Amino acid sequence: MDAVRNPYAPGAGRAPAALVGRDPQLQTWRIALERVQAGRSAQSAVLYGLRGVGKTVLLSVFRREAVAREWIVAHVEAGAGKPLRAALAEALQALKTAVSFRASLDGSGSWTFGLDLSETLGGGADTGSLETDLAKLVRDLSAAAAEESVGLAILIDEAQDLTRDELTAVCAATHQAGQNEWPCLFALAGLPSLPRVLAEAKSYAERLFTYHRIEQLTDDLARHALVEPATGEGVDWDDDAVALILGEAAGYPYFIQQFGQESWNEAIASPITLADARVGAARGRAALDDGFFRVRWDRATRAEQEYLRAVAIDGDEGASSAEVARRMDRRPASLGPARANLISKGLVYAPEHGVVAFTVPGMAHFIRRQPEP
Repeated sequence: MDAVRNPYAPGAGRAPAALVGRDPQLQTWRIALERVQAGRSAQSAVLYGLRGVGKTVLLSVFRREAVAREWIVAHVEAGAGKPLRAALAEALQALKTAVSFRASLDGSGSWTFGLDLSETLGGGADTGSLETDLAKLVRDLSAAAAEESVGLAILIDEAQDLTRDELTAVCAATHQAGQNEWPCLFALAGLPSLPRVLAEAKSYAERLFTYHRIEQLTDDLARHALVEPATGEGVDWDDDAVALILGEAAGYPYFIQQFGQESWNEAIASPITLADARVGAARGRAALDDGFFRVRWDRATRAEQEYLRAVAIDGDEGASSAEVARRMDRRPASLGPARANLISKGLVYAPEHGVVAFTVPGMAHFIRRQPEP
């Protein structure tokens, strides 16, 4: 069928044609926006879960909801080669809003931030202390937003990659915004470790945010995510083809998009058949192996790959650190650096004390298929 009309969109942060299963999170965010704009308090949001479940897509929808209300919105990604201070300054400089302001970052990493709405909002956020400066930035921008009867939204993706100082500053600014009733909301998205690292940064972090664990879709919702985009293009799926793809995708939105795209491209005409789906699933798995999984596997050193192989024996559910050490015939303490590096690289996380698990669904199966060195 016509690849130009293909409605499936695998890729990091690419919005699917049918966003399903996220209504509770969207409703909570919309209510928070409306409460803040009405002069009432609301909690900021944290989205956390494995890779491929749609956190970045949902965060982008949060951004669009705020932009549609003409809020001042800064959307940044942590760990993308820039400290939070620089990333926010660049995001704010790029804004086109009803509020007139200027922002700049000097060579020492300090903000110079002035607002043209009135001289009383000046003062800048350039003390050199990130916690102090971010609070001043949020205060001044919130005041500017309030003059326009809107709010300020700061959205941070991959938030688990923020430094400890950055996490502390974000929590402190969120806390001050709530205490002082500034019209401001934060939304953070990250891996399953995000709630823990926030709590370690500030003990009161669990009271600052509403926490939303983003998980794979149920069978019914996954069916909607697969079938609805094709229906919108006048194309049907055979039931057995749907069943095959749902089994392969295991409810993960990214995988649904990948297998759906390949199956559509294989089909000659509607409906998409079981044979089309079999080819689509095979090609989808190959694409995931070459991209989604491979880029992460290749980031690990040889020693770290040996560690990952030992974890993969237990599948995606995770393995105890003691058992991993036993399999490798090593002392648990000697594997601490490898474990820490893999957590830092975002390949594994600690769902509980003494346990490690993959951040990427299906990673264990991929690793078990890799040839031994």
